This record gives sequence, structure tokens and C-alpha cells, in this order.
Amino acid sequence: MNASKADIEPDIEPVKDRGESTGLMEPLLIGEGSGHRASLADLALELAQKSTGFRRSLPAGLTGSLADLVRAMNCYYSNLIEGHHTHPIDIERARKGDYSNAATKRDLQREAEAHIAVQEWIDAGGLRDRTTTAAAIREIHQHFCEQLPDDLLWVEDPATKKKAKVVPGELRRRDVAVSRHIPVSAPAVPRFLQRFEEAYSRLGKAEIILAAAAAHHRLAWIHPFLDGNGRVARLMSHATLLEALDTGALWSIARGLARSVDAYKAHLAACDQPRRNDLDGRGNLSEENLVEFTRYFLSTCLDQVTFMEGLMQPDRLRARILLWAEEEIRLDKLPPKAGAILEAVLYRGELPRADTAAVVGTGERQARRVVSALVDRGVLVAESSRAPLRLAFPATLASRWMPGLFPDNAS
Repeated sequence: MNASKADIEPDIEPVKDRGESTGLMEPLLIGEGSGHRASLADLALELAQKSTGFRRSLPAGLTGSLADLVRAMNCYYSNLIEGHHTHPIDIERARKGDYSNAATKRDLQREAEAHIAVQEWIDAGGLRDRTTTAAAIREIHQHFCEQLPDDLLWVEDPATKKKAKVVPGELRRRDVAVSRHIPVSAPAVPRFLQRFEEAYSRLGKAEIILAAAAAHHRLAWIHPFLDGNGRVARLMSHATLLEALDTGALWSIARGLARSVDAYKAHLAACDQPRRNDLDGRGNLSEENLVEFTRYFLSTCLDQVTFMEGLMQPDRLRARILLWAEEEIRLDKLPPKAGAILEAVLYRGELPRADTAAVVGTGERQARRVVSALVDRGVLVAESSRAPLRLAFPATLASRWMPGLFPDNAS
């Protein structure tokens, strides 16, 4: 999509600073005097305990593979909130170089790849600063947008129809409207981000969990970028929970938000509303609405941990995977004893290659044949030809192995 000089000029005209005070987005935290803090703190503690317990329940060899699948899931649901439907199977195809011939679908595949790459970078500790600093927020936006195809970097003003290009990591240089919300003037964005950083980047872990929803909304309220703000807010929230809860990236808030997207958007809109009366906090915006969003956000996180915990229950996961293997063997799509290898990997978390012959009990040549077949199907992976084997969770098998994770069929 090419833009003419006339299209671009309005975006580079000077925009006046309306002189907004950062007090407009107060309260940034739920006040110490709020009668809701105790119940919300209980929710935050329950989330911390449940998330830690889930991670510790998994064999070490399974966590990396599960995190890979969750990244695709997180991407799918975050895209869905934006109105972009790119199924994880299509994403998996793209990551293998298999792109759609249709330009629009191919661009969305590349958008999904960019999202996954950014989350993988976050999960590996790529952020140099605390997740709620202005620098980290700009870095997330930059890493995502610089990997997008050019067609996805242009936005159109719904009123003037003028087009402007999104510059990766650059704060917006023009005023915008988001539904009924009018974000702060473009020159005010840096000082609002500075106040945002002061409020959220110095909190202890318990307070970070309690404040995650507030930070999520306030970043969207500031609307620091020309486009991509919702996605950046969700990636920031993912990074915040990863940092505070040490989640291991094994569950995703995006899935819960997408599955209750009307409630999610309604809560965000409610948090834009001004304080109703003297009982509604002491800031400009409604504290009661912020409390309700926090309760919804933490409850959604808990629901997602519970969901993933149920999918990964050892006996149930083992039964689903071994049933699939038995069916594939009967159809002559896998060699005999493939189930034995999978069962060993499930039990141990990872399987040294030297142990595979003993597992199949039919010699090294047959063991190599079984392993090769499972690797070809994408259900076993290894860092190298000598590294231990570990289970993978391909998107094409998610409906069988992990039902409910996302819809069964690619678009």
C-alpha cells in the first residue's frame, strides 16, 4: 500500500501540547484505603501459588515445548482481539516457510510470526529494563513492528482518510481518537509515560501482580503509539506476569481476554470513565471501575492457569497422546513401539538417545527408525543429533492432545 505526499503531510504537521496534567490518569494504583484491596490481594496470592504449583508439577523437559505452543496460542488470541484470524496451524506452516498464496493471509502469517518472535525474545529475557518502563514499552513496539510487512504499517484516519506510516518504537506525533476515548495530546505522551514508569516500575512482586491490570489499562489509555497499542499492552502484561510470577510462559492471559472479549473491552471502556462520587477513590478516573477490572483480570489469569493445569495432568495427557499413537500405528503411519518412546519421554521429561533401544526392546536400528518417524511427525525434537529427545506439541495435533486450546481447523 503506497501513500502519496498528501497522505503523509498531516502526520508531520506540528501538534499542540494541550498541557494535560498527569493527574488525569490517577489513580494508577488501587489506594491503600480501598475496602477491596484485601480481597484482590487474596486473588493475587492465589494466582502466585497456583502458577508456581503448575510450573513445578511439570517435568523440566516438557516446559520448553509447552512454552513454544503457548506462544502460538497467545499470538492467535491476541490477533483475534484485533480482528485478525490467523490459526496456529497457519502460523506453524509459516514458520516452516509455507506461506499462503493470498497476499492478505500471507501478511497475517508474517504478523503472527512477528508476534511470536517478540514473545520469544521477551521470554528469553530480551528486555533490558523493567517491563513497565517507557524504554521497555518502546522496545516491545519496535521489535514487533520492525518485523511486519509494509502493508501492515499503514493506518488510515477514519475521518480524513489520510494515511500515516507506523514507525517501529516511535511515539505518536499526532492526536487520535479511540472510540469515545480521546487520548492525551501527542506532545504529552512522554510525560505521561514517565509518570507511568514512576508508578509501576518500582513495585515489589506482590504489588506488581496486584497492579498488572491497572498498568494494562493505563498504557492503553495513554495510547502512546499510532497503532499496535492493544498488542503492546498485552505483551507488556505477559512480560510483567512472567517477571513477577516466574510463569515460565506456560499459560497466557491473552486466551482468557479473547474468550471474554466483550467483557474485556467493556472493562477497558469503564476504566476510562471519570470518578463518580466521593466514594469512588480520590483520582480523576473511577477507582471502582479499576477495582472491577483488576478482579476480572486476576480471575481470568487464574482461570487460564487452571485450564492449562487440567490439560497437562499427567495421566490424561498420557492417555490422549498414547491413544493417538495407537491409532497412527494401526493406520501404518507410525512404526510399532512409537508409543513406548512417547511414554518414556512423557514419564522422564526427556529421553537420552542411548536409552531408546532399551525402551523399544528391538535393537538400535529399529529404535532409530521409530525416533526418526516421530521426529518427522514433529512430535519429538532435540537440540542436536546427540541431544536428548523431548516432546513437542505441534499445532496440527493440539485438538487431539490438548482439546480446547484453540479451534480445531485452520482458516
